[in-house]
Amino acid sequence: MIAFKQVEIKYGNFVAIENLNLEIQEGEFFTFLGPSGCGKTTSLRALVGFLTPSRGEILVAGRNVVNMPVEKREIGMVFQSYALFPTMTVFDNIAFGLKVKKFSKTEIEGKVRAVADKIKITDAQLQKNVSELSGGQQQRVALARAIVLEPKILCLDEPLSNLDAKLRIDLRRELKRLQKDLGITTLYVTHDQEEALTLSDRIAVFNNGYIEQVGTPYEIYNHSSSEFVCDFIGDINRLGKNILTEINTQLATSFKTDATGFVRIERCLTRARSGFAVLDAVVQDCEFNGILTKYTLSCMGETVKCLEKNDGYMFYKVGESVELYIDPKDIMQF
Repeated sequence: MIAFKQVEIKYGNFVAIENLNLEIQEGEFFTFLGPSGCGKTTSLRALVGFLTPSRGEILVAGRNVVNMPVEKREIGMVFQSYALFPTMTVFDNIAFGLKVKKFSKTEIEGKVRAVADKIKITDAQLQKNVSELSGGQQQRVALARAIVLEPKILCLDEPLSNLDAKLRIDLRRELKRLQKDLGITTLYVTHDQEEALTLSDRIAVFNNGYIEQVGTPYEIYNHSSSEFVCDFIGDINRLGKNILTEINTQLATSFKTDATGFVRIERCLTRARSGFAVLDAVVQDCEFNGILTKYTLSCMGETVKCLEKNDGYMFYKVGESVELYIDPKDIMQF
Protein backbone atom coordinates (compact mmCIF):
# COMPACT_ATOMS: atom_id res chain seq x y z
CA MET A 1 0.00 0.00 0.00
CA ILE A 2 2.68 2.54 1.10
CA ALA A 3 6.41 2.24 0.49
CA PHE A 4 9.23 4.61 1.39
CA LYS A 5 12.23 3.78 -0.79
CA GLN A 6 15.65 5.27 0.01
CA VAL A 7 14.00 8.50 1.14
CA GLU A 8 16.23 11.37 2.24
CA ILE A 9 14.79 14.59 3.70
CA LYS A 10 16.94 17.66 4.33
CA TYR A 11 16.44 21.06 5.94
CA GLY A 12 19.20 23.10 4.31
CA ASN A 13 22.38 21.20 5.14
CA PHE A 14 20.77 19.25 7.97
CA VAL A 15 19.76 15.70 7.05
CA ALA A 16 16.61 14.86 9.05
CA ILE A 17 16.00 11.50 7.37
CA GLU A 18 18.96 9.82 5.68
CA ASN A 19 17.79 6.56 4.08
CA LEU A 20 14.23 5.59 4.96
CA ASN A 21 13.02 2.23 3.66
CA LEU A 22 9.66 1.09 4.96
CA GLU A 23 6.53 -0.71 3.79
CA ILE A 24 3.03 -0.36 5.27
CA GLN A 25 0.26 -2.79 4.35
CA GLU A 26 -3.26 -1.90 3.30
CA GLY A 27 -5.67 -1.64 6.24
CA GLU A 28 -2.83 -1.58 8.78
CA PHE A 29 -2.68 0.61 11.88
CA PHE A 30 0.98 1.56 11.72
CA THR A 31 2.73 3.77 14.29
CA PHE A 32 5.84 5.94 14.01
CA LEU A 33 7.25 5.95 17.54
CA GLY A 34 10.20 7.83 18.96
CA PRO A 35 11.40 10.82 21.01
CA SER A 36 11.03 14.44 19.86
CA GLY A 37 13.19 15.33 16.86
CA CYS A 38 13.76 11.74 15.71
CA GLY A 39 12.15 12.14 12.25
CA LYS A 40 8.75 10.53 12.71
CA THR A 41 6.63 13.64 11.96
CA THR A 42 8.99 14.62 9.13
CA SER A 43 8.38 11.23 7.49
CA LEU A 44 4.62 11.59 7.87
CA ARG A 45 4.62 15.09 6.40
CA ALA A 46 6.58 13.85 3.39
CA LEU A 47 3.91 11.21 2.74
CA VAL A 48 1.09 13.77 3.01
CA GLY A 49 2.94 16.21 0.73
CA PHE A 50 3.91 19.02 3.10
CA LEU A 51 7.61 18.22 2.53
CA THR A 52 9.44 17.12 -0.59
CA PRO A 53 12.23 14.54 -0.14
CA SER A 54 15.63 15.44 -1.53
CA ARG A 55 16.02 11.86 -2.69
CA GLY A 56 14.02 8.64 -3.01
CA GLU A 57 10.45 7.59 -3.74
CA ILE A 58 7.23 7.41 -1.75
CA LEU A 59 4.84 4.94 -3.37
CA VAL A 60 1.11 4.73 -2.67
CA ALA A 61 -0.57 1.77 -4.36
CA GLY A 62 2.43 1.55 -6.68
CA ARG A 63 2.43 5.25 -7.74
CA ASN A 64 5.22 7.63 -6.81
CA VAL A 65 3.49 10.57 -5.07
CA VAL A 66 6.57 12.70 -4.34
CA ASN A 67 5.65 15.34 -6.93
CA MET A 68 1.87 14.89 -6.67
CA PRO A 69 -0.17 17.80 -5.22
CA VAL A 70 -1.39 17.29 -1.64
CA GLU A 71 -5.08 17.39 -2.61
CA LYS A 72 -4.68 14.56 -5.12
CA ARG A 73 -3.03 12.08 -2.74
CA GLU A 74 -6.31 11.02 -1.07
CA ILE A 75 -4.75 11.26 2.38
CA GLY A 76 -6.62 12.57 5.43
CA MET A 77 -4.63 14.40 8.11
CA VAL A 78 -5.37 15.11 11.78
CA PHE A 79 -2.93 17.54 13.39
CA GLN A 80 -1.81 17.79 17.02
CA SER A 81 -3.49 21.22 17.23
CA TYR A 82 -6.59 19.95 15.32
CA ALA A 83 -6.38 23.04 13.01
CA LEU A 84 -10.13 23.65 13.16
CA PHE A 85 -12.00 26.89 12.35
CA PRO A 86 -13.06 28.13 15.82
CA THR A 87 -15.76 30.57 14.65
CA MET A 88 -17.48 28.01 12.41
CA THR A 89 -19.97 25.38 13.53
CA VAL A 90 -18.97 21.75 13.93
CA PHE A 91 -21.13 20.91 10.90
CA ASP A 92 -19.35 23.50 8.73
CA ASN A 93 -15.92 22.34 9.93
CA ILE A 94 -16.67 18.76 8.94
CA ALA A 95 -18.29 19.85 5.67
CA PHE A 96 -15.46 22.20 4.66
CA GLY A 97 -13.57 19.76 2.42
CA LEU A 98 -16.79 18.56 0.81
CA LYS A 99 -17.74 22.15 -0.06
CA VAL A 100 -14.30 22.76 -1.58
CA LYS A 101 -14.84 19.67 -3.74
CA LYS A 102 -18.27 21.09 -4.71
CA PHE A 103 -20.48 18.30 -3.40
CA SER A 104 -24.22 19.08 -3.47
CA LYS A 105 -26.02 20.24 -0.30
CA THR A 106 -27.85 16.92 -0.08
CA GLU A 107 -24.61 14.92 -0.39
CA ILE A 108 -22.88 17.11 2.19
CA GLU A 109 -25.76 16.74 4.65
CA GLY A 110 -25.79 12.95 4.28
CA LYS A 111 -22.01 12.49 4.52
CA VAL A 112 -21.57 14.83 7.51
CA ARG A 113 -24.36 13.18 9.50
CA ALA A 114 -23.12 9.68 8.65
CA VAL A 115 -19.59 10.39 9.84
CA ALA A 116 -20.86 12.28 12.91
CA ASP A 117 -22.85 9.21 13.88
CA LYS A 118 -19.79 6.96 13.55
CA ILE A 119 -17.65 9.25 15.70
CA LYS A 120 -20.39 9.93 18.27
CA ILE A 121 -20.94 13.62 17.54
CA THR A 122 -24.52 14.53 18.46
CA ASP A 123 -26.93 16.65 16.40
CA ALA A 124 -26.77 19.33 19.12
CA GLN A 125 -22.96 19.43 18.90
CA LEU A 126 -23.09 19.78 15.11
CA GLN A 127 -24.77 23.17 15.54
CA LYS A 128 -22.27 24.49 18.10
CA ASN A 129 -19.18 26.54 17.33
CA VAL A 130 -15.95 24.59 17.71
CA SER A 131 -14.80 27.06 20.38
CA GLU A 132 -17.64 25.85 22.63
CA LEU A 133 -16.38 22.24 22.63
CA SER A 134 -14.03 20.43 25.00
CA GLY A 135 -10.65 19.13 23.83
CA GLY A 136 -11.97 15.62 23.39
CA GLN A 137 -14.93 16.82 21.35
CA GLN A 138 -12.65 18.94 19.16
CA GLN A 139 -10.47 15.90 18.55
CA ARG A 140 -13.53 14.02 17.30
CA VAL A 141 -14.42 16.90 14.95
CA ALA A 142 -10.88 16.94 13.51
CA LEU A 143 -11.12 13.20 12.92
CA ALA A 144 -14.55 13.51 11.33
CA ARG A 145 -13.33 16.27 9.01
CA ALA A 146 -10.48 14.02 7.85
CA ILE A 147 -12.50 10.86 7.19
CA VAL A 148 -15.63 12.48 5.69
CA LEU A 149 -13.67 12.74 2.42
CA GLU A 150 -13.21 8.94 2.50
CA PRO A 151 -9.41 9.00 2.19
CA LYS A 152 -7.46 5.86 1.34
CA ILE A 153 -4.95 6.76 4.05
CA LEU A 154 -5.43 8.51 7.40
CA CYS A 155 -2.47 10.24 9.08
CA LEU A 156 -2.60 11.29 12.72
CA ASP A 157 0.16 13.41 14.24
CA GLU A 158 0.12 13.19 18.07
CA PRO A 159 -3.69 13.63 18.04
CA LEU A 160 -4.21 12.82 21.73
CA SER A 161 -1.28 14.66 23.29
CA ASN A 162 -3.33 17.72 24.34
CA LEU A 163 -5.88 15.66 26.28
CA ASP A 164 -5.88 14.52 29.90
CA ALA A 165 -4.86 10.94 30.73
CA LYS A 166 -8.33 9.42 31.18
CA LEU A 167 -9.70 10.99 28.01
CA ARG A 168 -6.65 9.80 26.05
CA ILE A 169 -7.37 6.21 27.11
CA ASP A 170 -11.06 6.51 26.16
CA LEU A 171 -10.30 8.02 22.76
CA ARG A 172 -7.61 5.41 22.07
CA ARG A 173 -10.30 2.73 22.18
CA GLU A 174 -12.54 4.78 19.89
CA LEU A 175 -9.71 5.36 17.40
CA LYS A 176 -8.93 1.66 17.20
CA ARG A 177 -12.62 0.75 16.85
CA LEU A 178 -13.15 3.35 14.15
CA GLN A 179 -10.05 2.29 12.22
CA LYS A 180 -11.17 -1.36 12.23
CA ASP A 181 -14.74 -0.44 11.24
CA LEU A 182 -13.61 1.76 8.34
CA GLY A 183 -10.63 -0.36 7.29
CA ILE A 184 -8.57 2.76 6.51
CA THR A 185 -4.79 2.38 6.33
CA THR A 186 -3.71 4.53 9.28
CA LEU A 187 -0.34 6.08 10.13
CA TYR A 188 -0.04 7.34 13.67
CA VAL A 189 2.77 9.47 15.12
CA THR A 190 3.44 9.44 18.86
CA HIS A 191 6.20 9.57 21.47
CA ASP A 192 3.97 7.67 23.94
CA GLN A 193 5.10 4.05 24.19
CA GLU A 194 1.91 2.83 25.87
CA GLU A 195 -0.20 4.46 23.17
CA ALA A 196 1.86 2.78 20.44
CA LEU A 197 1.71 -0.65 22.07
CA THR A 198 -2.05 -0.38 22.65
CA LEU A 199 -3.12 0.84 19.21
CA SER A 200 -0.73 -0.57 16.64
CA ASP A 201 -0.66 -3.54 14.34
CA ARG A 202 3.00 -2.72 13.76
CA ILE A 203 5.44 -0.07 15.01
CA ALA A 204 8.51 1.61 13.55
CA VAL A 205 10.82 2.93 16.28
CA PHE A 206 12.68 6.05 15.10
CA ASN A 207 15.96 7.38 16.48
CA ASN A 208 17.88 10.35 15.06
CA GLY A 209 16.48 9.98 11.54
CA TYR A 210 16.82 6.21 11.37
CA ILE A 211 14.48 3.31 12.04
CA GLU A 212 15.88 1.12 14.79
CA GLN A 213 13.26 -1.64 14.53
CA VAL A 214 9.97 -2.49 12.82
CA GLY A 215 7.69 -5.09 14.34
CA THR A 216 4.48 -5.92 16.16
CA PRO A 217 4.02 -4.48 19.66
CA TYR A 218 4.85 -7.95 21.05
CA GLU A 219 8.10 -8.14 19.03
CA ILE A 220 9.16 -4.61 19.86
CA TYR A 221 8.61 -5.10 23.59
CA ASN A 222 9.78 -8.69 24.08
CA HIS A 223 12.45 -8.96 21.39
CA SER A 224 13.98 -5.50 21.14
CA SER A 225 16.67 -5.46 18.47
CA SER A 226 18.85 -2.66 19.88
CA GLU A 227 19.79 -1.03 23.15
CA PHE A 228 17.86 2.11 22.17
CA VAL A 229 14.60 0.22 21.54
CA CYS A 230 15.03 -1.82 24.70
CA ASP A 231 15.57 1.29 26.79
CA PHE A 232 12.91 3.46 25.10
CA ILE A 233 10.04 0.98 25.24
CA GLY A 234 8.65 0.32 28.72
CA ASP A 235 10.45 0.32 32.08
CA ILE A 236 13.75 -1.52 32.12
CA ASN A 237 16.46 -2.62 34.55
CA ARG A 238 20.12 -2.29 33.67
CA LEU A 239 22.14 -5.14 35.14
CA GLY A 240 25.83 -4.49 35.73
CA LYS A 241 28.94 -6.60 36.23
CA ASN A 242 28.19 -7.76 39.80
CA ILE A 243 24.76 -9.21 39.09
CA LEU A 244 25.70 -10.69 35.69
CA THR A 245 28.76 -12.38 37.22
CA GLU A 246 26.61 -13.91 39.98
CA ILE A 247 24.02 -15.15 37.47
CA ASN A 248 26.79 -16.73 35.36
CA THR A 249 28.18 -18.42 38.48
CA GLN A 250 24.81 -19.78 39.63
CA LEU A 251 23.43 -20.95 36.28
CA ALA A 252 26.54 -21.48 34.12
CA THR A 253 25.31 -18.82 31.70
CA SER A 254 27.71 -16.75 29.58
CA PHE A 255 26.52 -13.15 29.81
CA LYS A 256 29.18 -10.57 28.94
CA THR A 257 30.10 -8.94 32.24
CA ASP A 258 31.65 -5.91 30.54
CA ALA A 259 28.33 -5.08 28.82
CA THR A 260 24.99 -4.04 30.29
CA GLY A 261 22.22 -6.60 30.63
CA PHE A 262 18.61 -5.44 30.22
CA VAL A 263 15.55 -7.00 31.85
CA ARG A 264 11.95 -5.73 32.10
CA ILE A 265 10.95 -4.78 35.63
CA GLU A 266 7.92 -7.11 35.63
CA ARG A 267 10.25 -10.05 34.92
CA CYS A 268 12.17 -9.46 38.16
CA LEU A 269 10.31 -11.29 40.93
CA THR A 270 10.45 -11.61 44.69
CA ARG A 271 8.63 -14.97 44.72
CA ALA A 272 10.43 -18.26 44.25
CA ARG A 273 10.78 -19.67 40.72
CA SER A 274 12.74 -22.76 39.69
CA GLY A 275 15.50 -22.26 37.15
CA PHE A 276 15.93 -18.60 38.10
CA ALA A 277 19.01 -16.95 39.60
CA VAL A 278 18.42 -16.09 43.28
CA LEU A 279 19.96 -12.86 44.57
CA ASP A 280 19.89 -11.24 48.01
CA ALA A 281 18.38 -7.75 48.02
CA VAL A 282 17.05 -5.07 50.34
CA VAL A 283 13.93 -2.95 49.72
CA GLN A 284 14.84 0.72 49.33
CA ASP A 285 11.51 2.10 48.15
CA CYS A 286 8.03 0.93 47.22
CA GLU A 287 5.20 2.46 45.17
CA PHE A 288 1.78 0.94 45.83
CA ASN A 289 -0.91 1.66 43.22
CA GLY A 290 -3.58 -0.89 44.15
CA ILE A 291 -3.21 -3.61 41.52
CA LEU A 292 0.59 -3.56 41.46
CA THR A 293 3.47 -2.59 43.72
CA LYS A 294 6.77 -1.38 42.29
CA TYR A 295 9.77 -2.12 44.54
CA THR A 296 13.18 -0.52 44.23
CA LEU A 297 15.80 -2.92 45.54
CA SER A 298 19.48 -2.67 46.39
CA CYS A 299 21.18 -5.80 45.08
CA MET A 300 24.94 -6.43 45.06
CA GLY A 301 25.65 -2.70 44.90
CA GLU A 302 23.22 -2.18 42.03
CA THR A 303 19.64 -0.87 41.87
CA VAL A 304 16.93 -3.18 40.51
CA LYS A 305 13.21 -2.51 40.20
CA CYS A 306 10.55 -5.20 40.27
CA LEU A 307 6.79 -5.20 39.84
CA GLU A 308 4.58 -7.47 41.92
CA LYS A 309 0.86 -8.08 41.64
CA ASN A 310 -1.04 -7.24 44.82
CA ASP A 311 -2.56 -10.40 46.31
CA GLY A 312 -3.49 -8.84 49.66
CA TYR A 313 -1.00 -10.99 51.58
CA MET A 314 2.56 -10.14 50.59
CA PHE A 315 3.85 -6.60 51.01
CA TYR A 316 7.47 -5.67 51.74
CA LYS A 317 8.53 -2.69 53.82
CA VAL A 318 11.49 -0.39 53.24
CA GLY A 319 14.61 -1.92 54.79
CA GLU A 320 13.27 -5.49 54.56
CA SER A 321 15.52 -8.22 53.11
CA VAL A 322 14.10 -10.15 50.15
CA GLU A 323 15.22 -12.67 47.56
CA LEU A 324 15.23 -11.48 43.95
CA TYR A 325 14.53 -14.04 41.20
CA ILE A 326 15.66 -13.42 37.60
CA ASP A 327 15.21 -15.78 34.66
CA PRO A 328 18.30 -15.64 32.41
CA LYS A 329 16.01 -16.04 29.38
CA ASP A 330 14.59 -12.58 30.13
CA ILE A 331 17.98 -10.83 30.01
CA MET A 332 18.86 -8.99 26.78
CA GLN A 333 22.33 -7.89 25.77
CA PHE A 334 23.48 -5.98 22.67
